[in-house]
Amino acid sequence: MGVAAGPIRVVVAKPGLDGHDRGAKVIARALRDAGMEVIYTGLHQTPGQIVDTAIQEDADAIGLSILSGAHNTLFGAVIDLLKERDAEDILVFGGGIIPEADIPPLKEKGVAEIFTPGATTASIVDWVRANVRQPTGA
Repeated sequence: MGVAAGPIRVVVAKPGLDGHDRGAKVIARALRDAGMEVIYTGLHQTPGQIVDTAIQEDADAIGLSILSGAHNTLFGAVIDLLKERDAEDILVFGGGIIPEADIPPLKEKGVAEIFTPGATTASIVDWVRANVRQPTGA
């Protein structure tokens, strides 16, 4: 993607069968209110749909929200598809109900950060600003 102009673009996605999206919507709104462009994909997205959206929207990052317990499979599938599609420059972060013991293996797979329950929207916004490309003129 290189250095793009404009605000940071984040795809917020709910992969898999999890039907609870309140947290994802709260994060999407917090990122939007912080000046980022947010594309919320809605519920029940496949890893392929999420990666396709991120590439089509020229996203800088993908934020995944998972409460279903399928985080190891779904995060890994998104990372693998980004590699296959030559889009590894799209940063992946996520949150939800993820056991502490699962966080190091997820990071080894390429997930940049995991936010667990209790993380504040401010801490997530700050992390995205510090770790995703800076918009031109910032």
